[in-house]
Amino acid sequence: MTAGVEVGFSLGSNLGDKAGVIGRALDTLVATGAVAELTVSRLYRTAPWGHVTDQDWFLNACAVGRTTLSPEALLEACKATERQLGRRDTVRWGPRVIDVDILYYGDLSLDTPGLTLPHRDMLNRAFVLVPLAEIQPERRIGPTTAALAAAAIGDAGITAEGRVPGR
Repeated sequence: MTAGVEVGFSLGSNLGDKAGVIGRALDTLVATGAVAELTVSRLYRTAPWGHVTDQDWFLNACAVGRTTLSPEALLEACKATERQLGRRDTVRWGPRVIDVDILYYGDLSLDTPGLTLPHRDMLNRAFVLVPLAEIQPERRIGPTTAALAAAAIGDAGITAEGRVPGR
């Protein structure tokens, strides 16, 4: 077993080869040593979320693994992976080739200008809770678990779409 801290990720894409780019993002995080021992959810087709809903549907997945990086170094590895795969800064909540968010880093609570852990919107996003509950149903998120939070928010509009390529 790899030493380090358990970390959770949410991944999403709504441009190009959505499933393929999610798989490549995970492969890149593993290849660079940012994370090991990954468990990956199925892919879920979801509607756009936030203030920009006039865009193509998303594929989303969650992954859980272990890291020896600091939270800040892990965030930079996620951002570097996004850039390598073609992510460009655009409108917040707009279309994107890949989005890699850190959901949690062990039991750490952190609130800095660049990183908030656990992810501040996790309990409001079915596209995060449903795939996370698939692979980590008993994961504590504040006063609840991933499974209970997913059941409470519901899965309306979320459809399982198969596996992440190579996983």
